[in-house]
Amino acid sequence: MATAEAKNFERSDETRPFVGHGKMDIVQLTDGTVGKGVFEPGWRWSQDVKPLAKTDSCQARHLGYVLSGRMRVRMDDGSEVEVGPGDVVKIDPGHDAWTVGDEVCVMVDFAGAAHYAQK
Repeated sequence: MATAEAKNFERSDETRPFVGHGKMDIVQLTDGTVGKGVFEPGWRWSQDVKPLAKTDSCQARHLGYVLSGRMRVRMDDGSEVEVGPGDVVKIDPGHDAWTVGDEVCVMVDFAGAAHYAQK
C-alpha cells in the first residue's frame, strides 16, 4: 500500500546542539533521516562537531540543499568548494567545513544526518 509522510522541522524529532555555533534538527521518516543544520557565524566542523564525532575529519556523506548563508568545505586531499543559497551539494566523507561571513548557513541534509553531531 502506498503511503505518504510529512514532518516539520519546527517540531523536529530531535535537536542536536553543536559544541558551539548552531544545531542540527532531525526528523525521522520511515525511509530515512533528514536534518536541517543551522551553522552560525564562527561555526567550524573541526571545532564544533569534531569533539562529538571523535574523528579527525567529518566522516558523514552529505547530500544537501543550501537554504541560506555560505559554507566552505575542504576535503582531506586539500580541494575546496564554497556553497551558497540554492546550491545542491554532495560532500563525501573526509572533510572539514566552516561558515563563511556573518550570515547563518542553513542546509537541509538528506543523506548524512542519521548520526551527525550525535553524542
